[in-house]
Amino acid sequence: MQKTSKIKFDFIDAISLPMFALTMIAEARTLQNRPHLRALGDLDEASEEELSGSDSNPDPLVPVGYETNDTKASLKMLAGNITINTLFSLLLGKFYRTLYSNRIFNIKNRKLSFLIAMIGWDFLYYWSHRLQHERRIFWANHVTHHSSEHYNLSTALRQPWSGYLVSWVHMPLPLLGIPVEQVMKAGQLNLLYQYWIHTETIGRLSKPIENLFNTPSHHRVHHGANPQYIDKNYAGILITWDKIFGTFEPEVRKVKYGLTKNIKTFKPLRIAYHELTDLFSDFRKEKGWKNKISCLLDHPD
Repeated sequence: MQKTSKIKFDFIDAISLPMFALTMIAEARTLQNRPHLRALGDLDEASEEELSGSDSNPDPLVPVGYETNDTKASLKMLAGNITINTLFSLLLGKFYRTLYSNRIFNIKNRKLSFLIAMIGWDFLYYWSHRLQHERRIFWANHVTHHSSEHYNLSTALRQPWSGYLVSWVHMPLPLLGIPVEQVMKAGQLNLLYQYWIHTETIGRLSKPIENLFNTPSHHRVHHGANPQYIDKNYAGILITWDKIFGTFEPEVRKVKYGLTKNIKTFKPLRIAYHELTDLFSDFRKEKGWKNKISCLLDHPD
């Protein structure tokens, strides 16, 4: 009898949404008690020197805080992401099982295979993340996550709706002998880890932690539109990858969150697909396949 694919929800899935709600409420209340908050757009007229000054003394961390419409938009993006990914996971899981049935290695020790899954996922996530920033066709997926001009825990939930564009990046893991459920679990835990680093309530942590792990300080840099922050700090869990591959940048200047050209909308469809729509429009206008392919693979503006 042929097995049918099923959508499985585990304990982490069950507690995630309540945890998101409680921590966002706690963060919002914490920020309300701060004596000073930044005004949204306070850096719009800042000069490049102000955004990327060479002074090594870090600017003080002054939060932007929450805004109701922005938070609602992020939660709507999460709802769409869950719906699309739940359906897509059926197809992806089936393909992962096919790859695993043709695996190159047999890793009998499950603890070892799970350790490899976590490190391997994090390594491939770095390259997937970097690819999404450096090639326009893949940026069309990831731009959603960067579209907020705020930076808080709700920003972490502003997830894209076109993950199928980069789902192939982690396919080597089952092929190398990592069981499918461990591959999926590694992805789940990696994404969950990144939730807590989307906050301005936590400053710099101790050096051992900052040197090894991705932290709120490192990830604030990643969400910055400051010239010196663009295309930096791609890490998921381990900031080590950025330090090895030359994409690490410390948080020094105050961060200007959002895109270099902000879209100024809270409409979910526009947030999800504005770049993909613009890309297809530019693709059609290009003459010749060489130019069309270049359009897809160009660095985003």
